Amino acid sequence: MLLQKALAHAFHTTRQLCSAGAGLEKSALSTLRKKTGYTFANCKKALALHNNDVTQAEKWLHEQAQSLGWSKATKLSDRVTTQGLVGILVSGNRGAMVELNCETDFVARNDTFKRFVDHVSRIVLHYTDLTEFDGDLWKLGFDADALKNLETPQGGSLADHLALLIGAMGENASIRRALCFKVNNDLRLAGYAHPAPTNVSTTQNITQVGKYGAIVAFRSQQDVDDHEIQKGICQQIVGMKPLKVGEYGKDLPAENKDDETCLIHQEYLLDADKTVGEVLKENAIEIVDYHRFECGEQTQRDIKEIIRAQQQNSN
Repeated sequence: MLLQKALAHAFHTTRQLCSAGAGLEKSALSTLRKKTGYTFANCKKALALHNNDVTQAEKWLHEQAQSLGWSKATKLSDRVTTQGLVGILVSGNRGAMVELNCETDFVARNDTFKRFVDHVSRIVLHYTDLTEFDGDLWKLGFDADALKNLETPQGGSLADHLALLIGAMGENASIRRALCFKVNNDLRLAGYAHPAPTNVSTTQNITQVGKYGAIVAFRSQQDVDDHEIQKGICQQIVGMKPLKVGEYGKDLPAENKDDETCLIHQEYLLDADKTVGEVLKENAIEIVDYHRFECGEQTQRDIKEIIRAQQQNSN
């Protein structure tokens, strides 16, 4: 009788310990999945290999993902990337515009890819903090090679992070180009990506993504920014592809308005009865500079010219 009670007590205690252990394992598994986003099976394997040590398991998962990502990136590197997104991020007196490419529009619409566009935009924008300048406007261009070599605050290069993305998506991707703006004194920045999200009250510190994008540096005599006018000018640049701002008295309007390449002489998209120049005058706005990206466009002339100027200035 005593033996039976002892065995029953031992069995009950063992079951309690097993239940507690299972609870700890389940908690660790839940924590690891939330922190890493990796699959249930991979997280369970990582914990089993590291005695439920979440920190070590997370480190192992990242190492495995990086290794597999580079392997997959190498295998897929010959695949053409013609789809993708343009990202626009404006924060105070700084702005960044990036283009990332992938193989299919399906992946371009994926939230993981969009988050990576935001990730790259913020890393590029970070580099504007490292530069001080005396003028009104400063620009910094990056080509694909320069972008891959950028070190990230999270550790590793953008190329490392891109490999992780490729490994996760199973599709080739590339970081094609980027452009930074930084303004001083009375200059301001506005940005727009098309198609634009609806019901967004502000685009400050938010990465906008789309197939097209524009950043505009402008001077305004108004104390309060008119965001609708700024957005309208950006939309004009995205939609009508002007080649330059234009100067009154120097640049004459084109005979055919559909052939107009000067921004100030173009018919304003949001009010066909006015030119862009008239809208700018009415709102006391002067466009100082702008750049436009179109995802997949053949020319990268603007970026190459900016990089060439950077190299000449550094010599």
